[in-house]
Amino acid sequence: MATPRLKEKYLKDVVPGLKQKFQYSSVMQVPKVEKICINKGIGAAVADKKLIDVGVEELTTITGQKAVTTRSKKDISNFKLRNNQAIGAKVTLRGDRMYEFMDRLMSVALPRVRDFKGVSDKGFDGRGNYTLGVKEQIIFPEISIDKVNKINGMDITFVTSASSDEESYELLKALGMPFVNKN
Repeated sequence: MATPRLKEKYLKDVVPGLKQKFQYSSVMQVPKVEKICINKGIGAAVADKKLIDVGVEELTTITGQKAVTTRSKKDISNFKLRNNQAIGAKVTLRGDRMYEFMDRLMSVALPRVRDFKGVSDKGFDGRGNYTLGVKEQIIFPEISIDKVNKINGMDITFVTSASSDEESYELLKALGMPFVNKN
């Protein structure tokens, strides 16, 4: 299997660039993307159990890796929610699959968003991780619009080894994340 395009870019261009910019003494100090977690909450699944299967199937199709259901941790009567009830789907990508998904997200899926001007740079958590919300699953070319009966969004979290938001921002920007231009 060939090395993903984004992984080669990271090793050839991003590592030397970040090492020089932040004056790291070793290439091992250069931050890297460790994993990508994709979470899809399906609130309507409380009433219709089939929506969970559809959500898991969609996430599996998008990522190329089997998604698992997420379950509620406690009872919440206002939401008609019981303990251990299926309420969403999630998948965690690492290694080559992670780079392949990241490449498809940045080069194919995000540009298909209506009125796309870039992703916000406000999704950092202070520890070097970045979370991006996607409002519709139909931006991914793997999803057929004809088969979709309910538009759902998802949260995509990039977990990096960076110690600060600035390092993480520079890492994701160098990899090709289309952040909004600050003018």
